[in-house]
Amino acid sequence: FFCISPIKPHFYILVQIFFFLCSETRVDVKESVRGQTIFIIQTIPRDVNTAIMELLVMAYALKTSCAKNIIGVIPYFPYSKQCKMRKRGSIVCKLLASMLAKAGLTHIITMDLHQKEIQGFFSFPVDNLRASPFLIQYIQEEIPDYRNAIIVAKSPAAAKRAQSYAERLRLGLAVIHGEAQCSESDMADGRHSPPCVRNTTGHTGLELPLMMAKEKPPITVVGDVGGRIAIIVDDIIDDVGDFVAAAEILKERGAYKIYIMATHGLLSADAPRLIEESAIDEVVVTNTVPHEVQKLQCPKIKTVDVSMILAEAIRRIHNGESMAYLFRNITVDD
Repeated sequence: FFCISPIKPHFYILVQIFFFLCSETRVDVKESVRGQTIFIIQTIPRDVNTAIMELLVMAYALKTSCAKNIIGVIPYFPYSKQCKMRKRGSIVCKLLASMLAKAGLTHIITMDLHQKEIQGFFSFPVDNLRASPFLIQYIQEEIPDYRNAIIVAKSPAAAKRAQSYAERLRLGLAVIHGEAQCSESDMADGRHSPPCVRNTTGHTGLELPLMMAKEKPPITVVGDVGGRIAIIVDDIIDDVGDFVAAAEILKERGAYKIYIMATHGLLSADAPRLIEESAIDEVVVTNTVPHEVQKLQCPKIKTVDVSMILAEAIRRIHNGESMAYLFRNITVDD
């Protein structure tokens, strides 16, 4: 865990984490942090909830030890997909933001939030860095004949991100739309709650029109991918079922190579095996999430290093410099 202090410019502080037999977490800060600025670098491993609890307990320990500023460097922000109301569920991402603030964090550095509006959940500053410059550089340098490629959105919801890549690379754009794409947003906004059942025992004076059920059209690829390299872009690749299905459709439409580009490679469960057996030629993710084991299981998985931009963000915040340089040419849709 990296600590920067005005008195001792650069040093690591010793923090010990203990786990009791009952799985409780205890943190001991072994050095004085009074009046110092602390950067907690927390990547999210397979056990998400344990990592979050470690972060909360550590931040609170530093807060009660009178640290001046506690800045969390969380490259992949967990629970970011749960940022919309689902029927009678809850917006868990908002809950986590409130917990981090209560624990003592005063600032967060993260990368490619699932929805940029998540920044509004926090009561302190959030720097949402972008991985797209690194992934675009990989496309230009590592994909032969990338000028013959086409950027693909695997669902209409991903079209804005795909359009951003296409415009920067001066490439065409294709969108997969239809029945095979079961998007997480289908029931994420509460439009199906309350259920469409008339209450015959209640007040019947007000008759509201019922919302018609959605019906997706047959699977369609909007755009010509024949004889092209298809590059599917997204922010998170976890359950790879949608990506495998999209790759098969693109192969049927004539694409001769298929790449997947994503910022966060969670690659849970049987993802490496499914990728290895699929029509996908290469999956490119950044190192915001540890995935060394998955790379050993599937040689198609490649890694792009983004540590440089995170280190530069830490340096600029410590020195009180502007962060604008890290967001140059970044637009609202990126």
